[in-house]
Amino acid sequence: MGVINSEIKPFNATAFKQGEFVEISEADVKGKWSIFFFYPADFTFVCPTELGDVADHYEELQKMGVEVFSVSTDTHFTHKAWHDSSETIGKINYFMVGDQNGSITNNFGVMREGQGLADRATFLIDPDGIIQAMEITAEGIGRDADDLMRKVKAAQYVRNHPGEVCPAKWKEGEATLAPSLDLVGKI
Repeated sequence: MGVINSEIKPFNATAFKQGEFVEISEADVKGKWSIFFFYPADFTFVCPTELGDVADHYEELQKMGVEVFSVSTDTHFTHKAWHDSSETIGKINYFMVGDQNGSITNNFGVMREGQGLADRATFLIDPDGIIQAMEITAEGIGRDADDLMRKVKAAQYVRNHPGEVCPAKWKEGEATLAPSLDLVGKI
């Protein structure tokens, strides 16, 4: 899967956001950091725990200049019904994208063949529309928004500090590395 450092493909979709249906496209992604948070289906079990976890971090993500697009192959109408009927999903203020024809899910390469459902996948996209990070987990393994936040901060740091990289488990404010010939074999 050679998607890291590739540009997102064009798309058009209808999303549910804060009580309204809105049209979105790849143009809405350019110029800001974005997270595409794919999940298999509304009204399921692991999915609402993940979406609720991201909702709990949405305000902080917004302060960091990050927009969130959750995506499943359900319709925007189904997203609204789920939002209106679930306390956990009701706290979501980010875009809930309906991808019933699977075009966005296929663009990112996370459609489950023969099922019409998205894999449990996360993509972090920079302001140029370039994919900087991705995570895909098996059906029963939920993702962690705290780790997603760490990855966003690391990606933003690296973009803003050319020549520096963030080591494993890097947290904001910790030391980074400046790759060089002198550093080879010293870590």
